[in-house]
Amino acid sequence: MTTVRANLLILTVALVGSCISAFTIPHHGSTNNKQQLSSALSAVDKSSSSNDVNPTIDTPIQSRRSILSTAASLALTPLLLQAPPALAAEDIPPLTDEGLIDVYFGCGCFWHVQHEFVAAEKKILQRTDSQITARAGYAGGLAGSTDGKVCYHNAASIADYGKLGHAEVVGLRIPPSKFGEFAVEYFKLFDTKGDRPDQAGDRGSEYRSLVGFPGGGKSEYAKLLVEASQATGDKLDFAFGKGDDKDARKTSFVMDTAKFPFFVAEQYHQFHDGFNLNENYSGAYNKLADTYAKGGEDFGSCPNGSLGLGFGGL
Repeated sequence: MTTVRANLLILTVALVGSCISAFTIPHHGSTNNKQQLSSALSAVDKSSSSNDVNPTIDTPIQSRRSILSTAASLALTPLLLQAPPALAAEDIPPLTDEGLIDVYFGCGCFWHVQHEFVAAEKKILQRTDSQITARAGYAGGLAGSTDGKVCYHNAASIADYGKLGHAEVVGLRIPPSKFGEFAVEYFKLFDTKGDRPDQAGDRGSEYRSLVGFPGGGKSEYAKLLVEASQATGDKLDFAFGKGDDKDARKTSFVMDTAKFPFFVAEQYHQFHDGFNLNENYSGAYNKLADTYAKGGEDFGSCPNGSLGLGFGGL
């Protein structure tokens, strides 16, 4: 091989390697280059592997929602996980204790997730019932809102969150310095295989896993997210959320809250019992929605429920 050909080959390999590394958020620490490359490609490989959005699970979860509706299967199209443009240094939110930041976490049905983050607020921040900020809601869609509304499925199809590309999430306001601890609580929601607690019941883009915070994948919070993942078993891969993303098993989409803001859900979805039939929470917890509404909190003016009735929170 001539010297010129050898140099061209080295340059080509270097360029290909740099392009691949842009697909996912790199892990830190002692992870070697081969492991980084494997992690970078794993989320894309999932689109054509057996780990799809319709897993075979021996014991399906008995879901409150499945009583009145059957989830349609979603064919997972290949994911194009392309990194967004790098942010300038002045655009990256600093990690300080001044003020609070708005974040959200999505892990399937938001009923159970809200309950777990209410518990996290009390444990990590010692907040009382009157200080809880965790709210069920919607995020991640390119369309944003319709006439200022994002609604649950309803008979009139008004601002349907699924049609707007959103997923169910739980939003909350926390000190920046505590983001890592809340990220740890998020990863605890997944089992040892990286599956959501409602993996056998609620599937599709409306239930995809995602995390939103200021600056998205190019912020310091992304590093804390990866570190929290590693500390809890490194069960998930990450992808830069582009909006309207498909449901990818064991993959969480990282969103920039400035581009993909949080929209609060209807009052009847707040502080709801969990999705499992035996997952009933305390009456004091269930009454928090009414307490906040009477205190003046606005939960919007969307129609109630899939049938227009809000029956069972559906």
